[in-house]
Amino acid sequence: MGYAAKGWCLIALVGILAYLCRDNFEPTNLANARVLVTGASTGIGEEIAYHFSRAGAELVLTARRENALQEVRTRCLELGAKKVSLVPADMASPEAPERVVGQAIAALGGLDYLVLNHIGSSPFQIWEGDVNHTRWLMQVNFLSYIHLASTALPHLAESNGSIIVLSSVTGKIPTPYTTSYSASKFALDGFFGSLRHELAMRGIHVSITLCILGLIDTQSAMEKIKDKISVPAYPARDAALAVIAAGAGRLREMYYPWYVRPACFFRDWFPQTRDWMIQRTYNYSPQEGEEKA
Repeated sequence: MGYAAKGWCLIALVGILAYLCRDNFEPTNLANARVLVTGASTGIGEEIAYHFSRAGAELVLTARRENALQEVRTRCLELGAKKVSLVPADMASPEAPERVVGQAIAALGGLDYLVLNHIGSSPFQIWEGDVNHTRWLMQVNFLSYIHLASTALPHLAESNGSIIVLSSVTGKIPTPYTTSYSASKFALDGFFGSLRHELAMRGIHVSITLCILGLIDTQSAMEKIKDKISVPAYPARDAALAVIAAGAGRLREMYYPWYVRPACFFRDWFPQTRDWMIQRTYNYSPQEGEEKA
């Protein structure tokens, strides 16, 4: 291949990449969108609620702490939300998802976006065999997501709506100190990836966006990872905007921040490099006699 042909191929490749990476997100398109956000009392969920509010959406917010939700509601209305309703709920209760969706539909008259963001508290430590905690965490982080999505699906089908699922790089790459949490996030990937295919097979136009997030500077995350992780944390406000843009664009997956996508790539193709990255990130070295595969 001559230099001219190679040059044109390079130009074409750059053009394709620019097209794929273009940002078509327009917040005004979310005006009057009917949105249910879980885990909205703090962190990324709170910031997601604020971004939807700036766009003029109608919101139902849910979390365990009603007093914190009230503060978020006040701020949402100040930012321009058309309507904000609250449904305090503990997703550890198997009855909570159906009640939350039912009240959301009653308040909004339908649903365009279901944002699944809540998580249960889990220690950032070596696995010590606490199966009961893992069972509880799977209810909060996984089973309640399924219940919420299943209950909301008929309403989302009517609006050709979207399900936005917040996951983690630990749901793509097994990492130290996150056994139970990682298990719940891997489960989300498997379930919602399969559901996406089934919806397409049935001609149901509901998009599913899986958001793969790295370390975000939420208060709970910063408290857990002290002296254990050496990578920088990224702003929750920026992560929330990236989540909304991906959901509005009906993307299959979103990676934030920049290092998450290459890390997931290395997971599959360069396992030795992946393990080295994990060791450096978590200030961790294999003990003598430990497997280094």
